[in-house]
Amino acid sequence: MKATKFMDFHPKFFEAMKHYSREKFSADIMAGVIVGIVAIPLAIAFGIASGVGPTEGLVTAIMAGFLISVFGGSKVQIGGPTGAFIVIVYGVVQQYGLSGLAIATIMAGIILVIMGVCRLGSVIKFMPYPIIIGFTGGIAITIFSTQVNDLLGLGISDVPANFVDKWVCYFDNMGNIDWWSAAMGILSILIIALTPKFSKKIPGSLLAIIIMTVAAWLLHDYAGVTSIKTIGDLYELPSGFPEFRLPDISMETGSFFATVQALAPVAFTIAMLGAIESLLSAMVADGVIGDQHNSNTELIGQGIANIVVPFFGGIPATGAIARTMANINNGGKTPVAGVVHTIVLLAVLLCLGSLVELIPMPCLAGVLVMVAYNMSGWRTILSMYRSSMAGTGVLFVTLLLTVFFDLTLAIEVGLVMAVVIVMKRVMESANISVMRDQLDVHHDGEHDETIAIPKHTEVFEIEGPFFFGVANKFDELMRNRDAMPIRVLRMRKVSFIDSTGLHNLEIFIHSSHKEGRTIILSGVHQNVEKALRKAGIVKLVGKENVCADIHVALDRAQELSDAVEQKKR
Repeated sequence: MKATKFMDFHPKFFEAMKHYSREKFSADIMAGVIVGIVAIPLAIAFGIASGVGPTEGLVTAIMAGFLISVFGGSKVQIGGPTGAFIVIVYGVVQQYGLSGLAIATIMAGIILVIMGVCRLGSVIKFMPYPIIIGFTGGIAITIFSTQVNDLLGLGISDVPANFVDKWVCYFDNMGNIDWWSAAMGILSILIIALTPKFSKKIPGSLLAIIIMTVAAWLLHDYAGVTSIKTIGDLYELPSGFPEFRLPDISMETGSFFATVQALAPVAFTIAMLGAIESLLSAMVADGVIGDQHNSNTELIGQGIANIVVPFFGGIPATGAIARTMANINNGGKTPVAGVVHTIVLLAVLLCLGSLVELIPMPCLAGVLVMVAYNMSGWRTILSMYRSSMAGTGVLFVTLLLTVFFDLTLAIEVGLVMAVVIVMKRVMESANISVMRDQLDVHHDGEHDETIAIPKHTEVFEIEGPFFFGVANKFDELMRNRDAMPIRVLRMRKVSFIDSTGLHNLEIFIHSSHKEGRTIILSGVHQNVEKALRKAGIVKLVGKENVCADIHVALDRAQELSDAVEQKKR
């Protein structure tokens, strides 16, 4: 592909095809069929919980799953709708409608492609872990709260969107519980939770749906129970694949640009969440299969999927870790398994729509309650609480903001908190020491020699990155000292310097020169020296005052000290 000449785009599907074999094909067919079966209830449940419908969930799993497998950067990644998007998608649909969701998803896909082209795949991996656990836990709580109505058969036609209002509404309607629906929902949860204890191959969610669908049919036809709602009671499944359609780009805003402006924050959140979840899933998969995914290609593949899917009524998609692990555990070797899983889902959509309509809503609610439980990461939260108070603080702030406000604000605030904590720790670890008369020189961690510091000279050793926090600390130290005529800045442990550090250093040098003092720089790293040259600081101090190591710097200081003594005479 010509595109690979200027960007990191190397889909694993085409690499796999170069050395494909009958044995791999047999393994991929088996894994793909099983993963397709696992994906059926999840795709339907995610579509309904997102405020769209079962068809949209299945279409997303089919089209996004196919495109992510073909154009993605992982051998075994399975793409489709996930629980993480439920909260965002539901909110967008409520506020902007299906057209708004389609536009936001397309914009998110474009952002993902740009991120992949700009080789930002490795950067996304560094999202702080407490933030990931925080918003994932918040999403889990929100998903659970959206399923109470169907789980208990409360029959509320218009559930409030706000978390607090939602629970107030639930408690006000607790007297309307339909016990048949509640029993079915609770039994579904028990089946899903207990199935792995008896069989690792059979997906508990699928087993629960089969059993509860049969039970609902028997109760309806032979016991006259009509209170249990099914998918067919609330949604109409199409007889064929949805047609291509263009979204209304103006919506209610009146213009294309106003629409883009209104949906940009949502699109960015979808893109970031999709990038984080897909790359985390791919990293987990790498650890199991001993392979290395291409993160930039994965982002581009995810972007392509999210650009295309909305034109057929689909919702945002990303890598799904549960389905990816099911693929690995059942022998999936290449992206062909992901393609096979989409064929299974397509067959369900086209041929089994009448059976899908019989699935009871309490059972789907039970499936999503278990999804929320598995997403919650409560064990990780407890472990983090015991080990890191700062990380726990970021986690809980992110979680609470996700639940009570929205995911965009939660990620923004969580990132700011994480950055502040990191900056504080870096500042605490950074050190500026001042030496006069003599200097202990260490080689390989050992004290090798003591060097005399020339008269009229003091040495400042800066340890750690010279960024804005340390630069201000350095500035305060300089202001509160009796200055020597010669100052040596030993920078051997300065790994980088930012714009604030450069600015403060420049001001310090200018003020020193006005006072007739000389600044000598010692042991400057190559990348730091490059920054100093670009900023004009090397020229400002003079090339003769930029020394390779402390010995050269002190020799230069001795020359200047001798000159000071000469003037005194």
